[in-house]
Amino acid sequence: MFIQTEATPNPATLKFLPGQAVLGTGTADFPTADAAAKSPLATRIFGIEGVTGVFLGNDFVTVTKTDDTDWDVVKAPILGAIMEHFQSGQPVMDGEIEANGGHAEHDGEDAEIVGQIKELLDTRVRPAVAQDGGDIVFHGFDRGIVYLHMQGACAGCPSSTLTLKMGIENLLRHYIPEVVEVRPVAA
Repeated sequence: MFIQTEATPNPATLKFLPGQAVLGTGTADFPTADAAAKSPLATRIFGIEGVTGVFLGNDFVTVTKTDDTDWDVVKAPILGAIMEHFQSGQPVMDGEIEANGGHAEHDGEDAEIVGQIKELLDTRVRPAVAQDGGDIVFHGFDRGIVYLHMQGACAGCPSSTLTLKMGIENLLRHYIPEVVEVRPVAA
């Protein structure tokens, strides 16, 4: 098994490509070791000192480290953990992955606008941020403000504010006049 690595815009995060499906569909974000209990793969990676986050995508694993940990120290153990996991035959996740694509549900008078927002996120935004080892999911919409949750390499990325304001906000405002602003939310 050959696992490729790619840098991300977030210097604390590295993208690992095992050359096979990781989740297949959907994503899973584990910002803490406790949250990783339902993923044998994420639990194994969190066993490495210096790891602070694991994000699983379609065909990649994104790992975030502490600022005082050097990639030269943790990269090899992470590669080994990913390889060991896939060779073990264990599932990546225990149980099912949420079927809603990670987006929060939204009913009410704004349902049509929210549907348009989710469609643009799914077709225009999420594929691009997946290339950088992350994901952005809809969290809410209130009085023209779209709330988005950033995951994986996008969480804590120095360029995430620029991505939200100059990229996603401009895109949504262009196609959906009811959108006036985009703001990030924590998990």
